[in-house]
Amino acid sequence: MTLSGRAAEHLVRVDGHRLRLTNLEKVLYPNTGTTKGEVIDYYSRVAGVLLPHLAGRPVTRKRWPEGVGTETEPGPSFFAKHLETGAPGWLKRVGISHSTGSKDYPLVDETAALVYLAQVASLELHVPQWRFSADGGKNNPDRLVLDLDPGPGTGLLECAEVARLAREILVGMGLEPVPVTSGSKGIHLYAALSGAQTADQISGIAKELARAIEADHPDLAVSQMAKAQRDGRVFIDWSQNNGSKTTIAPYSLRGRSLPTVAAPRTWDELADPGLDHLTFEQVLQRVESSDDPLAALGFHAGARQDAHGPLSAYIAKRAADRTPEPVPTNALGHTASSGQLPRFVIQEHHASRLHWDLRLEHDGVLVSWAVPRGIPHSVARNSLAVSTEDHPLEYLDFSGTIPKGEYGAGDMTIWDTGRYELEKWRDDEIIFTAEGSPGGPLGRVRLALIRTQGDGEKSSWLLHRMKTDAAGAVQRDVVPVNAQPAPAPSTSTSTSTSTSTSTSTSTSTSTSTSTADLRPMLSTITTPGLARAAVKRWAEQPWVEIKWDGVRALGVWDGERLRLRARSGNDITAKYPELTAQDLGLGSEPAIFDGEIVALDKDGRPSFSRLQSRMNLSQTREIEREMPQTPVHYYLFDLLAVGDNDATSLPLASRRELLESLTPRTASSITVPPVFDDVDAALSAAREFALEGVVVKNPNSPYQHGTRSEDWLKVKLTRMQEVVVGGIRPGKAHVIGSLLVGIPDGDNLQYAGRVGSGFSDATLKLLERKLNPLRTDVNPFHGVPAADAADALWLSPEVVAEVEFAEFTPGGMLRHARWRGLRADKATTEVKREA
Repeated sequence: MTLSGRAAEHLVRVDGHRLRLTNLEKVLYPNTGTTKGEVIDYYSRVAGVLLPHLAGRPVTRKRWPEGVGTETEPGPSFFAKHLETGAPGWLKRVGISHSTGSKDYPLVDETAALVYLAQVASLELHVPQWRFSADGGKNNPDRLVLDLDPGPGTGLLECAEVARLAREILVGMGLEPVPVTSGSKGIHLYAALSGAQTADQISGIAKELARAIEADHPDLAVSQMAKAQRDGRVFIDWSQNNGSKTTIAPYSLRGRSLPTVAAPRTWDELADPGLDHLTFEQVLQRVESSDDPLAALGFHAGARQDAHGPLSAYIAKRAADRTPEPVPTNALGHTASSGQLPRFVIQEHHASRLHWDLRLEHDGVLVSWAVPRGIPHSVARNSLAVSTEDHPLEYLDFSGTIPKGEYGAGDMTIWDTGRYELEKWRDDEIIFTAEGSPGGPLGRVRLALIRTQGDGEKSSWLLHRMKTDAAGAVQRDVVPVNAQPAPAPSTSTSTSTSTSTSTSTSTSTSTSTSTADLRPMLSTITTPGLARAAVKRWAEQPWVEIKWDGVRALGVWDGERLRLRARSGNDITAKYPELTAQDLGLGSEPAIFDGEIVALDKDGRPSFSRLQSRMNLSQTREIEREMPQTPVHYYLFDLLAVGDNDATSLPLASRRELLESLTPRTASSITVPPVFDDVDAALSAAREFALEGVVVKNPNSPYQHGTRSEDWLKVKLTRMQEVVVGGIRPGKAHVIGSLLVGIPDGDNLQYAGRVGSGFSDATLKLLERKLNPLRTDVNPFHGVPAADAADALWLSPEVVAEVEFAEFTPGGMLRHARWRGLRADKATTEVKREA
């Protein structure tokens, strides 16, 4: 994202489509401070479970361009049916005739469409109970919905009681309903339909069901529309099944004072006396850790039969007219094969991340796992295997290219296929011997799958290579090209696979010395883990590290040399030869470290100002000349991988133990700083030595790259602010007398004042070389006083810097700002006002 003129915008590519995002910091939910950027992030992360409930249906949006406001002062909103003129051309649309003319409704079946709708503040997404047919007409409804709306004096618990009564009737009709807390007031009940009945027929059935409940429980439920009848009772709104009516889509946000969600729930949850609506943060946690209770209703139009079959999740994610993959017309799968050994296939899948898909024929379907690093090549290494949706047997010989924008987009080839002998199949453990094609890469191998976390789709398993095959022969080592063993869940793990065999993992047995081993992991890491400004109390026994005043860098060790990568992703290896041109004694195994490059002042304290004389050099001769005057050190505080093992899922305390075991005690350029267990003591130490502050961490937390985690909280002692440089006021001795700086605020680059102190002569010369090419006639700021603008030389706002300051004035100006240095490692889009 770049700042251009007065508008802050972010150009992104999603599903192959280019999108322009603006006002990402705009608060849409004032009560929680939830921003548009967070709304976009939410819809992106739930796309996998939300899109199946939108696909093929016309989407009516409820928009809040200025935010939802508060309960006393709600923000203006409006329903949008017709797709607005400025909508991107790639967004699919279908027309529906109304009395006022035809309206083009968006078809939302990919993440990019969700991101666009969130960009224009479409918080609520409403859809009917039917889908479009292939010719653009209306199919019969594929689901029934009951909207249980609590009247005055009733709430969610009463709605849950009515839901249980409705469930009993629906189950008797052969329909299994799923509850959704609406995120507003009540509960929605959904049940899958075969598509044989019209909307009018389904509305009639729903109406009679509501009347039956009202007749049996007149003090609890009412089926009449009149609001006067609802006091102390739950209104069963059956009219949502009308072909012209819409209902809030499952997983859609609500435009309430809190960012609640229409959230699918389980029947056990509805029995909880503390039942309440869920916020988007809670829903995100659920989506990442459990299956979609509504998955059976999320199938595509044209594949609605047998919605509760084992292939319903597979069908929900695919449409036959958009992917070459086999898409069956029902979800039941095949009759289980008999008389022959079951089949398997291992497919090499070049999707967003390269992985291998292991599929075993079982009960008429292919039970499937995604294995990021392939079949283990030795008994000493386990591979992570993530359970995915069951696949149809037709997938045994599938290979081809899944188009961009479709689920699993990318090239898929068959790595090996054959039959397997099954020894054990339990919910948490599977043992089998697989024999691949003659001359193929797999050979004959005995494998065990052991579930380690979760249930159903997305559960985590270990794929372990047994010491002997079924006949007792010792297994040879085989591995897919470029595939590596999966990370172990801890530094020492033992899991029983049978009475005579066990699995174990260790991080100290690999002999690989190539950074190629780490490429699959490196390809997924864009930026290191980031800390948030402290806004809450930390744990009673926290983990506290000093905040070092340097430049963040990931270090990739290949067993002999270190390569360095800045948080921007740029390779900065050549800038620091004292760290990268010699053996630092970090052992023979490849590893990935996280740390800070620092330069020390005469008192041995990290100095960002001193580091400026190194971080902005690019010529080899200049670097060699400056090295003796300004040597640098690499302070390590985390470990992401060692050998073939991804360590990011380990607790911080375990990663630290590994880090200390790998770090030599005598290396002068490498340091593993101490950890404090007392925040006040750490702050006192930082204050005594005039350091920047501390970072409080959760010792049980995994490593979360690319995000600002609540598990890492930064506490600063001095006030510092990142700024965007947008102008120069000329001086007498130099072109630069002071710099005009700003802080992004929505679409504007808000003027934040002048910085005129803290410059050395060398710094001024560097700034003149860097800033002069950015000269422009356009004032990039909003709110520059006439006196400051009178003789200003304007700059294109592309450079980020850091300043020290005393405080913000009531008008948002930096008081007593002093230059600290350029932040070449930061993008303008990352700059925000510090608390």
